[in-house]
Amino acid sequence: MTAEDLNLVNEWIAQPHVAEWWIDADGQSDPMDEDDLIEPDFNTWIVSLDGRPFAYMQDYSPHLYPGHHFFDRPDGTRGIDQIIGEADMTGQGHGPAFIRQQVERLFAMGAPVVVTDPHPQNARAIRAYEKAGFVAYGEIISPEWGPSLLMQCLKS
Repeated sequence: MTAEDLNLVNEWIAQPHVAEWWIDADGQSDPMDEDDLIEPDFNTWIVSLDGRPFAYMQDYSPHLYPGHHFFDRPDGTRGIDQIIGEADMTGQGHGPAFIRQQVERLFAMGAPVVVTDPHPQNARAIRAYEKAGFVAYGEIISPEWGPSLLMQCLKS
């Protein structure tokens, strides 16, 4: 992802099917800006199919954020988040496919565990993660991000 993609990603974040879940603890859907692209050890991606951009994905080290709810996971753990911005691309199996592809890439780079934290009521996201190999192991309410279902995929 580059700065030129920010408008597209922010348009996706504003879509009702995304804005409902891309929220912080206050229930706000925050747009991305150029500062998000220069965070240390924070990678951002645009996902495309047949040349059509349709999703956003990010991966990061939770160990860079003291107090993060994944701070207790092993060294080298990577966290992921993503959205499918194009509504007509949801419900077709694309989410589990590109999530699994990214998880395999992160494992190949040495991550022992990949974690994610969908809202506990976001059944569509939870199903996508389960199809990609994630298992729930807890629930929290973060003061910064709100309710989260803690999920992980272990390198096998």
